[in-house]
Formats: sequence, structure tokens, C-alpha cells
Amino acid sequence: METADFMPGEAATAAIRKDIESYEAARASVARQVRWRVPVFVGLVVVAVVVLTWLFNKVADPNEQWFSLPHVFLYVLGFAASILLYFQAMKPAARLQQSFRQTLLPIIFGFIRDVRYQHGGRPNSFDRLPREAVGPFNRQAFDDVVSGRYEEFPFELYEAELREGTGKGSSTAFKGVIVAFEAIEPFPGILVATRRTNAVIGFFRGMFTTRMQELSSGEPLLDAAYEFRTDNVEAARPLVTGRLAQALKWLGETWPDDPARVALNGGDGFLLLPQAKNFFELPDISVPLDYTRHVAPMISDMGAMLATAALVRKIGAKDPAG
Repeated sequence: METADFMPGEAATAAIRKDIESYEAARASVARQVRWRVPVFVGLVVVAVVVLTWLFNKVADPNEQWFSLPHVFLYVLGFAASILLYFQAMKPAARLQQSFRQTLLPIIFGFIRDVRYQHGGRPNSFDRLPREAVGPFNRQAFDDVVSGRYEEFPFELYEAELREGTGKGSSTAFKGVIVAFEAIEPFPGILVATRRTNAVIGFFRGMFTTRMQELSSGEPLLDAAYEFRTDNVEAARPLVTGRLAQALKWLGETWPDDPARVALNGGDGFLLLPQAKNFFELPDISVPLDYTRHVAPMISDMGAMLATAALVRKIGAKDPAG
């Protein structure tokens, strides 16, 4: 697949550029609002804290001026209030960007049939994602969710961050893009290919996933990078030693930073692409939106991920001779 295969035609490009012009007019107005709202909102808190500190000093013991317990409480409350009011001042910018994304994304992804977009909602396919593909987690957050039909198969693509634990001790189980798609041939069970973990994590994972058995692809480099686990060894073995191994080697070349993961669960397939980047993020409100710099790369990234999912989808397909 070439990038040009996913780029919109002249009519769609003209419509996108017209929407960008409308956005630019609103962006300039909101940028001006933000420039005065932020210093005014935060400045009011600073003035209030200074005045109250001066009043506290009037009644405080000379040795406790500036650093008495009421002073400390005031500083903490002032800091919290300034953060709250900063985000309140930035609300017009956040609302404008989100409304524009809801309008723009269905237009720029013109190569997708029945395209639908939502922000922050729980994807329909997420509950069918095998947990063995991501490991344990107790918190999940979703950003942009795009669904539709690509090359005649339905898909759901979403940005997800899955975390285990709370506070500073939490760890990331997965952060990136998940593409859920309809399998060509349903797999009779669950099959996952995930990044190989260290021996300790692998031991505890094995304790809690006793129904899943590990397989080998027979490729030393691939087996060193991936763990293959399934609850149906007989059905999984020809895939692990055949098309799945080939697909993962190809993914290793196209997604070299952090190994991509693949999961099959009945009629559902999942391609997990670890990535810290926000694929559908618009530039800061102070930056003019440009089609070539900001929109075209978004279309190219989306097309590349769906083309990759289309190739991975062929893992379970029967050979024509069969």
C-alpha cells in the first residue's frame, strides 16, 4: 500500500481546506481570548493570596510571619485554585479543538466507509480483547475512537492507556493504538502474541493463566522477542509457525520501537501498536493549522494502521487450495 492510496481526492481536499479556513478564523479569536483569560484568571488568585498573606501577617506572631500554618494552607489553596482557573481559562480552546475534530475526522478519513468518531467513550470491542494480550490492569482511559469499514471488513480503532496500580507505584500495561477487526476465519479459541517478559513476570503470568499454553514458532529471533500463548494448541500451531510468524517479522520491520502485539479471539482480531504519540492531536491553539503539516500525516498514519490490520487479518484465512 502506498500513502497516496489513502489520501483524499481533490474535492475532499478542497472541503477539508475550507473547514480549516473556518477553524482558523475561530482559532484566532479563541487564541486572543486565551491570551487575556489566563493572566487575568491566574492573576486574580495571585492578588488574593498576596492580600490575605498581608492580612495574616498583621495578626501573626512576628516569628511566624509568612510561614505560619494558616500561611501554608493559604499557599496550598492558592496553588490549587490557580491550576483550576488555568484550565478554566483554557476551556474555550479545548472545546474548539474537540468540536473541530468531530467535524474534520469523518471528512479526512474519506477512504473509510460508514466512518464514525467519538471521543473518550468505551470502545465496543474492548471487552472482547483477550486480557492475556495486555497483562493485568485496573485502570483504563480512551481518547479518540474511529470505526467504520475498510476493504469490506468492519473495524474499530482507538487510543488506549491501560495501567496497573495507583499513584506513583502504577505501571503501564499498554499505551498506544488498538485496531479491532473482523477475522476472515474465526479462530476456535484465544491466541495471543505478546512481547516476551522476564522470567519472574512470566512465572507469575503462567500461574494466573493456567488455561493458556505457550507455543514456539521455530524462529529463534522471533521466539526471543515474542511469547505465543493459546487455549487451543492444535488450531494455533499452524498459525504460529506459519502466517502469524511471517506477519510478526514484517511488523518488526515496520514497527521497530516496541513490538506490536496480535490477539485472536473467535471472530475478533486485534492489532496492538504501542505508541506514546497522540495520532489525532491538533496543534496548540496558538499554532495555525496547516493541511500539509498537520492533517495529511494524520491521514497517512490512519491508512497505514488499517492497511497493517488488513494484512494481519489474513493470518487465519484458509489457503485457496484448501
